[in-house]
Amino acid sequence: MTIDVTDAIFKINPNAEFVIRENNINQITWLNGTTPISKADIEAQFTAVEFDTAMEDLRTKRNRLLSDTDHYALSDQTLSDDMRTYRQSLRDITNGLTTVADVEAVVFPTKPTS
Repeated sequence: MTIDVTDAIFKINPNAEFVIRENNINQITWLNGTTPISKADIEAQFTAVEFDTAMEDLRTKRNRLLSDTDHYALSDQTLSDDMRTYRQSLRDITNGLTTVADVEAVVFPTKPTS
């Protein structure tokens, strides 16, 4: 996975103004009086950026799976206990995750037949 240096910079200073060439940490030009951030400080954010990206991917997949079963939860439908448990398991799937390894180890529950 390639870390986006821009994301790391914005974790430190969301208002930073800069230009970066080819996502190269050595090719940053700071603009409009933005205080330069050291390479070491930017690199220190890489783990957090990687985790944020992994969580975003996990949530996208989880949301798609929830969306695929939304029709079971409509007011004119009776939601089975298995489907209710499945949907709650999907909503809870991000709980307690603190590392990329945790995210990569997630096992999605099996969708019930109804």
